[in-house]
Amino acid sequence: MAAGDLVTAPGHVQFGDLLLGPSTAYGWKTLAGWEDTPGLDSGNVNRSDAHGSYLGRLLAQSRIVTLDGVVIRTDPGRMGAAVRELSAATALRDDELPLVILLDDSPPLLAFARCLRRAVPVGTGGYGVGVVTGAALQFEATDPRRYGLTEQQVDTRLPMPEPGLDWHLDPGPEHLDTPLDFGTPGSTGTVVTVNEGDAPAHPVITFRGPVALPSLTNLATGDVIEYDIELAADDVLLVDTREGTVTLNRTASRLYTVTARSVPENTFTLTPGTASLSFRAAPGSVDPRASCSLRWRSAYW
Repeated sequence: MAAGDLVTAPGHVQFGDLLLGPSTAYGWKTLAGWEDTPGLDSGNVNRSDAHGSYLGRLLAQSRIVTLDGVVIRTDPGRMGAAVRELSAATALRDDELPLVILLDDSPPLLAFARCLRRAVPVGTGGYGVGVVTGAALQFEATDPRRYGLTEQQVDTRLPMPEPGLDWHLDPGPEHLDTPLDFGTPGSTGTVVTVNEGDAPAHPVITFRGPVALPSLTNLATGDVIEYDIELAADDVLLVDTREGTVTLNRTASRLYTVTARSVPENTFTLTPGTASLSFRAAPGSVDPRASCSLRWRSAYW
């Protein structure tokens, strides 16, 4: 099941395959931490000889999201099954699941989180009539950003010149209305990305061979990633800028092939707005099969 497939109405909250909100057994009253600024770590350093401090970076901490006032409603005698379903869906785990929340007619947003706390008050009265009130769920997203559901992708090949106009035409009158053949359009090696959010987005970048010394330059920021490696026709070099990893054919790390021109992978981001990026390679590396693709989601604080 894809993230957010069950989310169809304002108030819906989907965690993994569990849906809470309207027309479900699990209602809720308040949501904390979703629209709030996440906690921040400040890089400011106090001045030793003057008032104030030296300006440093602000780095966001994990996002904590809490659903309070959760109400569970079932047929009499079915409360135990509903609570066990909730327990199984929010069990302790080592990985994160998609947490998708739709608050109104605006598009839903996505975070990746796991459930830290589940509180379900137990009383014989509530179980007997099929209503339990005052339950709560708390989630932690190690990446504090929220994302659009749609994953975008762009692809390009190395720059290739256009073949130009074929002037070898029969001058006879029967060819006067024949469209001119300009040949197959060339490739510029440049793609345009759009981050519709207000936070930097980390793309996943894929280089495919045959190509030597593949690089990608963000023309909006000047940042470059480049790898001193030669990829064969079937090789795939995957760069995950969020995790800071570089893997060949999804198995072997090739982080050591980074060149001196490169910025650290986790600093190569798509800032809010539009950016152009150019795919280049070593001189003489002009195979038309070589390609570069980027996948990303618009990111929001």
